[in-house]
Amino acid sequence: MGNLKAKELDKIGYADDKLKSLVINTIAKHYKHQDKTATIALLTAVKQNPAAYVSNNHLQKIAEAFIKSEAVDDVIPFKLMETPAPLKIYGSDEIEEIAKRQMALALLLPISMQGALMPDAHSGYGLPIGGVLATRNAVIPYGVGMDIGCRMALSIIDADEKFMKRYEHQVKQAMGKWTHFGMEGSFPVPQYHEVLDSPAFTETPLLKKLHGKAVQQLGTSGSGNHFVEFGLIELSDNNSLALAPKTYMVLLTHSGSRGLGANIARHYTQIAMDTCKLSREAQPLAWLDLASEAGQEYWMSMTLAGDYASACHDWIHINLLKALGLKVLHKVQNHHNFAWKEVLADGSQAIVHRKGATPAHKGELGIIPGSMATPAYLVIGKGNTGGLNSASHGAGRAMSRQDAKASTTKAAMKKMLAQNNVTLLDGSIEENPLAYKDIETVMAAQTELVTIQGKFCPRIVRMNKE
Repeated sequence: MGNLKAKELDKIGYADDKLKSLVINTIAKHYKHQDKTATIALLTAVKQNPAAYVSNNHLQKIAEAFIKSEAVDDVIPFKLMETPAPLKIYGSDEIEEIAKRQMALALLLPISMQGALMPDAHSGYGLPIGGVLATRNAVIPYGVGMDIGCRMALSIIDADEKFMKRYEHQVKQAMGKWTHFGMEGSFPVPQYHEVLDSPAFTETPLLKKLHGKAVQQLGTSGSGNHFVEFGLIELSDNNSLALAPKTYMVLLTHSGSRGLGANIARHYTQIAMDTCKLSREAQPLAWLDLASEAGQEYWMSMTLAGDYASACHDWIHINLLKALGLKVLHKVQNHHNFAWKEVLADGSQAIVHRKGATPAHKGELGIIPGSMATPAYLVIGKGNTGGLNSASHGAGRAMSRQDAKASTTKAAMKKMLAQNNVTLLDGSIEENPLAYKDIETVMAAQTELVTIQGKFCPRIVRMNKE
């Protein structure tokens, strides 16, 4: 019976990949001499009446899988609350209605405690991008997002505009050699970070399988709006870094956890949707109870993905600055696709999801970028509890990628960049500056959340190729 095909199992209702593997192994071990027709008939009988086979030594696990599946299917969907959890919106006039509706729906979940919508918000899958949601002992995989641990990292360098001008060619060469986006390129020497030795990689079959991909992609950046930039920052008087208020050369990066995080997100989102029944509209907000095995696995995996994203940024900064012989005076970094265990203003314990939002607890430094041709801001949090100690994670998209592509031409984008004194090494027209909201308007809408510490202007930018 070794020739039993996956398609044949599909036809009789064995659709789950894990179940197929179990069936094929069971047949090969115990029913390999049985006629295929008889085997298919037996498997059909197990599916139709699994309780009759739970005492069969060979078929017990298959039968139990169907019984468990039937129990999940019989679960009555969770009812949404009649009164939503409290919400605070910043920069409401600049936020599309669909993002507001997505946030309003999330606040009706029976696990929701409080929400906030940042001024860069726009629609997403599940929780909107720019949405912050506090929940009770539960984590929503799509409340974190697909790119777990997506983050910013900024190195303030012991150099200035003179270095940038004098060694512009060398800077471009270093960026070409030591930065890689999406699936392209490889490093001249292997990259290593202690995160690769994390025991978490041995804890679940999924993480074991993803370890090789993590090794391969260490130190690289994703596609889309991820970037590596050199530019200049003007630090404010009395900044919290205790650095002189002048202009410094800066390396700024934006990227996440690559294939590791994406696979974790897909895997546990499916588990959440399979086990947490909601109405069709709310199903993308399916959650995992943190007391459950799946919830604990996701939290461990999410934490690992965040650490891995940080390690990728570490290597980008180490490689580039070493290649250019530059010294770091101060480094600032923050996640903006993650969930944290925090205490709310009323003393309640909560899981705070920031899907495209910068942590902004009192005294906490963060980075809010604009676009490839507009400023980024170094900020310090004010600890605004109404905003769940958060701020925007950028300017926020004003156009879809498709609309952005149709909104301008390569020649027009090149002219925009030249007007802003920006050199683009690689990048997509989908990420042109017109695709984003006005960063100054976004910053003006969150003065209650953060104080500006410095203004960064990009000069040399590299992103994923067209």
